[in-house]
Amino acid sequence: MTEGTALPGAFAEIADDFHALTGRDRLQLLLEFANGLPALPERYAEHPELLEPVPECQSPIFLITEVEGGGREATARLFFSAPPEAPTTRGFAAILAEALDGRPVGEVLDTPETVTTELGLAEVVSPLRLNGMAGMLARIKRQLALKAGV
Repeated sequence: MTEGTALPGAFAEIADDFHALTGRDRLQLLLEFANGLPALPERYAEHPELLEPVPECQSPIFLITEVEGGGREATARLFFSAPPEAPTTRGFAAILAEALDGRPVGEVLDTPETVTTELGLAEVVSPLRLNGMAGMLARIKRQLALKAGV
């Protein structure tokens, strides 16, 4: 990673993991993330209409957030639905879940949009796919800001 890049804690660790690898190994790590995407809780699995679609993604993905508490110190909870046949999209969702779920809302809102390009994935996935991850992050931030009242 380049000097001066200030990624939030969990994103920095994930970026370091990707930057320690090259080409196909980065893609393999992304696929490992995809396999680790948590399943939707039953309350959303039974009511998919509650989830917001992310049209920037090439594959169908839906997300919803919850806020425990209020304001910037509230805890952000993130939930995603992505089909198994969309491993890149699932991988991006899993990265966002690992880095942001359970973090303070203020920290999530302060996450720079550039985080999606600083993971070192541009060599192995198209800019259009990275745009999908940016779309997920934008929707997460919007939902959390609204629900936390900030």
